[in-house]
Amino acid sequence: MTQKTYMAKAGELETKWWVVDATDQVVGRLATKIATILQGKHRPEFTPHVDTGDFVVVINAEKIRMTGANKPDQRIYRSYSGFPSGQKEITARKMMEIHPERVLTAAIRRMLPKSKLGASMLKKLKVYAGNDHNHQAQQPEALSL
Repeated sequence: MTQKTYMAKAGELETKWWVVDATDQVVGRLATKIATILQGKHRPEFTPHVDTGDFVVVINAEKIRMTGANKPDQRIYRSYSGFPSGQKEITARKMMEIHPERVLTAAIRRMLPKSKLGASMLKKLKVYAGNDHNHQAQQPEALSL
C-alpha cells in the first residue's frame, strides 16, 4: 500500500494571526521570517500552489534598523510613472522619514513569488509605523515572532 502525498486545498486550513514587533530588528532578517510565514512554509501542510500562509501584523516599523554604517544612504528605491523623465529615486534614509512601513514591505515583497499567488500573500501583510493597529479583533491568541 502506497501513501499519497498530502496537498492542501484552498480554504481547508485555518489561518492564524501573527503580531511582530520590529523594534531594533534588522530589515532583511525580519523580512525572511515574515515571508516564510506569509508563504506557509512554516507549516507541515505547505503546498506550493496554494496560499497556505498566515496573516502577519508588523508594529513599530519606524524602529527597524539596517546593518552597515552607510546602507541607509546606499539603498535606493526607484519608481517610474511611465512618462518621460518620470523616474524617481529615494534613499532608504529619506523613505524611513516619510513612510517607514514601505521599507519593510518592499523587502518582504521581493522575497515572495512573482505571481498572482505572491500578490495574494502580500495582502495578508499589515505593516504599521507605530505601536497601534486595528486588528485586535482578529487575533484572540496572536502568536509573536
